[in-house]
Amino acid sequence: MRKSLFISLTLYNFRLFWIGSGISQIGNQMQVVAVSWQLYALTHSAVSLGLVGISSFLPILFFSLLGGLAADRIDRKKLLIASQILMAITAAFFTLATYYHFISPILIYILMFFNTSFMIFSAPARQSIIPNLVPKKYFINAMSLSTLSRQSAVVIGPGIAGFMIELFGVQSVYFLNAVSFLILILTLIPLHVNPSGDTRKVAFNFKSIKEGIRFVKSEPVIYSTMVLDFFATFFSSATSLMPIFAVDVLKTGAKGLGFLYSASSVGGIIAGLIISSINHIKYQGRAILLGTLIYGLATIGFGLSGSLPLTLLFLVLVGMGDMTATIVRNTARQLITPDYIRGRMTSINMIFVQGGPKLGDAEAGLLAAAIGAPGSVIVGGIGTLLSLALIGVLFPKLRNYQG
Repeated sequence: MRKSLFISLTLYNFRLFWIGSGISQIGNQMQVVAVSWQLYALTHSAVSLGLVGISSFLPILFFSLLGGLAADRIDRKKLLIASQILMAITAAFFTLATYYHFISPILIYILMFFNTSFMIFSAPARQSIIPNLVPKKYFINAMSLSTLSRQSAVVIGPGIAGFMIELFGVQSVYFLNAVSFLILILTLIPLHVNPSGDTRKVAFNFKSIKEGIRFVKSEPVIYSTMVLDFFATFFSSATSLMPIFAVDVLKTGAKGLGFLYSASSVGGIIAGLIISSINHIKYQGRAILLGTLIYGLATIGFGLSGSLPLTLLFLVLVGMGDMTATIVRNTARQLITPDYIRGRMTSINMIFVQGGPKLGDAEAGLLAAAIGAPGSVIVGGIGTLLSLALIGVLFPKLRNYQG
């Protein structure tokens, strides 16, 4: 069953949110490239790149549950605006530190810690607010378009960042990221958010956090996909190694780095456009497993490739597999979860979804230092396939889930 690819964008509130969020995510992805490039230029160390994952994972571990509780307790629009202001300040500090030459690896780790801390309060509110902007019949389309926007940002952002670094220096990337947060704030201010259908009050205490954990544990499809997310991204995450591939393996420089960061999202956009046009996916559980299988196999191909064109092809397949699994599992989680607890579910999910790649970056960096970047990526792809097989066996409800 097919429908208009962009039917949710006919709704003014969702369209406004989608545009502002997309611009902000482009800025975020530009900063990811800038941080990796600048850190590698300062240290020429795979381990130092991996430590970015650690500095970003610690706030996820410490504050994620609070961020989800805040999204359920505080007005989500106000929470989004406040978090964007703080993230804009962090980007501005990156800009000044780079421009005035007092940037250092330690300062980068500290700023990434704060940036991720603010993101933790932004992400649950950003995801949880979508069901309040569209009617339920448009929800899979809205989730697909939101994920498609993120993937598009991963294509556009690194491409812009690579050229900006070459032409104007790293500080220009940080400055544009700060501006992107301000644009999102301007689109959030006039936004009208429909009230939740559930009027239950959420207390800001540990009991409410435990309520969110109990809910996730009571839904096998939710927690099995979270576990799958974690292990797949932990083993196959190679974002921090991209500067090594660009400089030492493929010898393409900063412009090639932008292509490497963007390639997987080209595949994500292709898969996202297809899924956005589908009104109903019958076997959602199998779609999640199939997408993860493609993701793991393509990661192994990426590690084995020694040429830029073949590497880009495998990264496109990585993006297609990842996007397929991501859209289906995110839609399933949001529809299964009542609105009053959606922020807490999202924050628990964020520990797995964000924690996996952050720790995976650290693992990939340490392993790359020992056996080289290509070997690290190949081992990661194999680990993803083994995890997929184990989870497929242990969670039959995920295999048979139809929604």
